[in-house]
Amino acid sequence: MIRSQLVQKLAMLHPDLSVQEVDRIVDIVFDSIGGRLADGGRVELRGFGAFTTRSRGGRTGRNPRTGAAVVVPAKRVPHFKPGKEMRVRLNAS
Repeated sequence: MIRSQLVQKLAMLHPDLSVQEVDRIVDIVFDSIGGRLADGGRVELRGFGAFTTRSRGGRTGRNPRTGAAVVVPAKRVPHFKPGKEMRVRLNAS
């Protein structure tokens, strides 16, 4: 599912809200999650999962075109850990 499909689905489930209002709500939710992660925090959605960041150390990589060594700096990357209810739902037969 892509973002626009999510907005359309939510708009259908809540006919009292316009598509623009649902779009703004989705923006606020995603911006809040991204902002919290950018601040080094954690976002936990019970029954769904938890978003955190993990640190990746710097390393020396290779340019695939030239083969030259390239320094890849350390960075933080997002990580998602599904909750128990999500894992059960995914593995239901």
